[in-house]
This record gives sequence, C-alpha cells and structure tokens, in this order.
Amino acid sequence: MDRRPGLSARMKLTVSYAGFLLAAGTLLLAVVWVFLLRHVPDSSQGLLGVAPNRYLLVRTFAPAAAVALAFLLVFGLLGGWILAGRMLAPLTRIADAARTAANGSLSHRVRMPGPRDEFRELADAFDIMLEQLEAHVTEQRRFAANASHELRTPLAISKTLLDLARTDPTRDRGELIERLHTVNARAIDLTEALLLLGRADRKGFTREPVDLSLIAEEAAETLLPLAERRRITLDVTGEQAQALGCAELVLRMATNLVQNAIVHNLPADGTVTVHTESQHGASVLRVENTGPRVVPAEVLPTLTEPFQRGTERTRTDEHAGVGLGLAIVHSIVRAHDGTIDLAPRPTGGLLVTIRLPRPPRAPSASSS
Repeated sequence: MDRRPGLSARMKLTVSYAGFLLAAGTLLLAVVWVFLLRHVPDSSQGLLGVAPNRYLLVRTFAPAAAVALAFLLVFGLLGGWILAGRMLAPLTRIADAARTAANGSLSHRVRMPGPRDEFRELADAFDIMLEQLEAHVTEQRRFAANASHELRTPLAISKTLLDLARTDPTRDRGELIERLHTVNARAIDLTEALLLLGRADRKGFTREPVDLSLIAEEAAETLLPLAERRRITLDVTGEQAQALGCAELVLRMATNLVQNAIVHNLPADGTVTVHTESQHGASVLRVENTGPRVVPAEVLPTLTEPFQRGTERTRTDEHAGVGLGLAIVHSIVRAHDGTIDLAPRPTGGLLVTIRLPRPPRAPSASSS
C-alpha cells in the first residue's frame, strides 16, 4: 500500500520529549518571573540606582534563561532520540520478523528477552501467531499433496480402463462400465468430502440450536440398512442435548461417526452404540463400536488427519472410503468450538466422544 511520507515513530517521540522538556523549562522560568521578579522594585524605585532592581535582573537573567532553554532543547532532542530508539527497539525486532515471515520463512521467531511488558506481550503474541500459521500452512500443504495423490489415483484408473476399452474390443464392456462407475463414484465422493472439509474450516455457516438426540436418530436411521447388511447391532440411547451449530454439518458429523463405527467393526455380529447427553455445560455425543482388536495408542492421534485410515482395513469395496471421515468430523467439531476425544476400548474397537457448546439460555421473563 502506497502511503505519503511522514515522520517516523522515533522522530515523533523525540520531538515530543524535546517539546515537553522545553515546555517544562519555560514554565519554570515563568514561575521564577512571576514569584520572584515581581517582588523586585523597578529602576525608578531603587536607591540612587545602586540597589538591585528589576531592570538589572531582567538584563542579567534573560540571556541566561535563553541559553538554558536552548540547552534544554538540544538535550531533549538528543536524549529523546536515544531514549526513543531504545524503547522502540522491540518493535524493530518484531518488524524484522514480520518481513521475514512475509518472505515465506515462517519458522523465524522474535523470542523477545526481558521481563513482561507491552512490547514483550506483543512479541509473544506474534510468536504464537507465527507458530499457528506455520502449523496451518504445513497442514494445508500436506493436505494438498495427499488430496492430489488421492484424486490422481481414480483418474489414472479411469484412463487405464478407457485405454483398455479402446485397444481391446473383445473386452467385456459391461465389466469396464461397472468398474468405471465405481471409480468415478469414488472420485465424486472424494471431491464432495474435500469441499465439505473446506467449508467447515472456513466457519462460514449460521449457528442455531440443534438437538443432538434427533441428529443421532436421523444418522442411525440412514445407516441402518448398512448395519443390517453387515449384521451390526445399532443402538441409539440417551437424552435430549441441545448444541449450538449448523444442523447440516452436525448431521454430517454424526453420520460420518456412525458409518465409520459400522464399517470398522467386526466382520459380523458387532455393535455400535450412539449416546447423547448434557454434561458440564456441554452437549455430548458418544459413538462406541466393537472391533477385531485394541487400537494402538500411537495410532489415535493420526485417525483425525486427512487420508488416514488407521491400521485396520476391514471395509469392503462397497465402502472403500476416501480417508476423510474422521478428518471431516474433526474439522466440523473444531469449527463449532467443540472438542473430540478418541479412546480405545479394552476389548477392541473405538470410543469417540464429541462435546459441543450449548446455546445460551434465553433470559427469563421478569415477573410483574
């Protein structure tokens, strides 16, 4: 942005210091004049012109006062320049760090030494911002790389199938069309998941009261045919739990959780339990499923990262997934200022606990 030239902050502080010092000196001389010289008789009242009088004192005092004021001005400018430079040195370090970050180096930190004051708090806040920005950029780069890799796979398969259909006319076209349909459906699912993930990260939605118990029942009803085909028992329990958020995103969050619990369950005869309740000022949604074995503790932090499918691959081709189920859940929870907790079950499987903020209570009507 082009700006007109102006005085630097250091020069402004210098002029302010010098002006204040000059004003203080002038005020001091005025006090001397008012309270001292006014009690001295003028020359006409002196005894034979020998006694000290106002005329002589003014002629003697005025040049010395002018010299003193000139010294105060020079001293104020020089001292103010030095003091302003020392006081603004932390801002110079912060500005240098900002320019370094603007050039693409987000790993640089100010790390301002010394006791806490306004400048140190600003430097610490700037370091925290740089740390969060670096983590976000790193996550976005990794996500973009993974997304491009995941999208390249179905496109490459589609190209291979089309080349095969063109070069081998004896190939069963029905089989090729079915495989193309499956690959394209996976690519569409991945694209929609990426768009939903980006929407949740932007927080561009309207918040309204949402009942998690109704959301859980709708998600379970939608996925009940899938659970029945896999011989999974799906139970919804709990009580009404009002949360503040977007109903569409919260429903997608619950659907992803329940679907993830079904397809990562035992091959058959497993259970998935969805429970809602209000607890400690928050609305809670728990989704618990059985599983073939205990989930390792070191795997849990990676399950909410994009394109991470854990160590178990129990899903069938019908629900091969795109590796964004729990990543979308995590993004939606974060966009709603909630928390997500993943814990392994001792007998196998996973317990996911979502806590979302409750809507503010409406003020009660005052009694007449």
